[in-house]
Amino acid sequence: MDTTGWIGIVVAGALLLWAVLAFNGLVRARNQARAAFADVDVQLTKRHDLVPVLVESVRGYMAHERGALEDVVRLRGEAGSPRADADSAARENALAGAMGRLLALVETYPDLKADGQFAQLMRELVAAEDALQYARRYYNGSVRDLNNRIQRFPDLLLAQLLSFPEQPFYEVARIEQRAAPQVTL
Repeated sequence: MDTTGWIGIVVAGALLLWAVLAFNGLVRARNQARAAFADVDVQLTKRHDLVPVLVESVRGYMAHERGALEDVVRLRGEAGSPRADADSAARENALAGAMGRLLALVETYPDLKADGQFAQLMRELVAAEDALQYARRYYNGSVRDLNNRIQRFPDLLLAQLLSFPEQPFYEVARIEQRAAPQVTL
């Protein structure tokens, strides 16, 4: 075999090696983004599980604030529906807003704030919100890494050929729309 034949074999081998490594990297990044979204979903489920307990603990104190309680319950039901679609962030933002309004109303009930069970529930809710924030950040980092691989040359050639779509970031409402009320226990 002459030199040209060997060069062709080496080039073909290098291209095959690149294709295998690039494909495996894209699959790993896609799976990491999917797992990160599943982590966000777990944290959202934890938060959704706390909402009915919160509503029940507040219900007795806030009989005349029925509208706020009904909004939280309704939005929790909507947000609890399958979350893997384009409207999931909007539903979660609506629920967070309703919960913020409910917690702002709680401020006017000192007996409720002093209740030990309510205080424990609030600590659990704060912990769930913190875990949710970290899960969202990890998901967005995973999506950023995947989208970077899909958009960079030469991996984009393989990504386009094998239909690796870019993934959307998990976006929450603008800061002015989601400013949290100051709550003290």
